[in-house]
Amino acid sequence: MTTTTHSTPTGNPADPGRGMHVLLNDNLGRLMLQRLKPWHRMAARCRAPRLDRELAGGTSPEASASLAARAMRLTSMRFRHDLAASVQRILVAAGQPPAVLPSPPVAGHPPHVPICRARISQSAPLLAELAGHLAGPGPVPVRGVAMVSQLLADGTGPLYHPACRDDLAAIIERATRALTV
Repeated sequence: MTTTTHSTPTGNPADPGRGMHVLLNDNLGRLMLQRLKPWHRMAARCRAPRLDRELAGGTSPEASASLAARAMRLTSMRFRHDLAASVQRILVAAGQPPAVLPSPPVAGHPPHVPICRARISQSAPLLAELAGHLAGPGPVPVRGVAMVSQLLADGTGPLYHPACRDDLAAIIERATRALTV
């Protein structure tokens, strides 16, 4: 996904003069530059779980303005650091030392939902590596960030639900590979 931000004088006092533009596919398969509207960003927030599933599955962010807006949010440094901090909190709650990341220290607050401590402890090195990739400098592919977002948000997934048969280590390895390609 290619995004650009630049000043666009609008004369609107509610608009601070900054416009976000993205490249989107048109009906003929060509890329075209389009300005993201506030409702694109709002739609992306409202439909975040569905858009994350699509992006994690490999759908191109250029397919729609909502996907592009969600991809921009997912790949922002702030969002990535927040995800990395969430991974660290899960490690701490499972009794593992937090990964050393270039971010503020994470307090060991108890989670609001039960976690699968044994499963998380078995995958602790993989989770720490994943957090490091999220918090690292530079751009990362949106697919990997979407995969991590899904993993953390899925209350029926292998982090939280003991009856889940999904292999946590395999999911983490796939997300890590997606972040590093």
